[in-house]
Amino acid sequence: MLLELETLDVAYGAVRAIKGISLAVEEGEIVTLLGANGAGKTTTLRAISGLQRPRAGVIRYDGRRIDTMPVHDIVAAGVSHVPEGRRVFPQMSVYENLQMGAYGIRGGHGEQAARVFELFPVLEQRRSQLAGTLSGGEQQMLAIGRALMSRPRLLLLDEPSMGLAPLVVATIFGIIREINQQGTTVLLVEQNAAQALRLATRGYVLETGNIAMSADASTLLSDPRVREAYLGEGAV
Repeated sequence: MLLELETLDVAYGAVRAIKGISLAVEEGEIVTLLGANGAGKTTTLRAISGLQRPRAGVIRYDGRRIDTMPVHDIVAAGVSHVPEGRRVFPQMSVYENLQMGAYGIRGGHGEQAARVFELFPVLEQRRSQLAGTLSGGEQQMLAIGRALMSRPRLLLLDEPSMGLAPLVVATIFGIIREINQQGTTVLLVEQNAAQALRLATRGYVLETGNIAMSADASTLLSDPRVREAYLGEGAV
């Protein structure tokens, strides 16, 4: 098992955002976390990447406990996080942003940048352009590309389709599939439940910090409760 969360509990002060959840991601999978705003999806990713310390529970990556490790060691171990809202460095060029993704990683930066440019040809065309002048879709591509610069085995994606036009969303999801097919495991948080479930192997549904459902993606996609709550369709 590449990633395991055991009875994970995360709190912001007195507010429990995650209430003892357990989940697992096998190497090679795309697993999606679904749920309404405030369900705990982003908090789960932040706990895995070390940005938010758990109050209780255990996070294991590749059999190694990481919930007490500093962020840079988690990245070096092979976990990269693409946060919600892209958060590129607007006054730096596309290529400088990519270099930031490889900070602290030894060697192979040029080779990895070439891989990113192969996935995102538009970024190569704009390699000297300031990131703040890119379109929203291009900034999302850059955020993903920056995360890939550390050569992760596990990629955490938080709302990659947010605020993007449908055609751009289709492109982004196609690239996520390609990244996975090239050997990177993906844990995906996504409001677009239909797109996420068509892409994913399995899924978990979070409700107010608890796992309400878990199943393979096709089962969740056809479940009346999921269709009503997340796909905007009446239960049948």
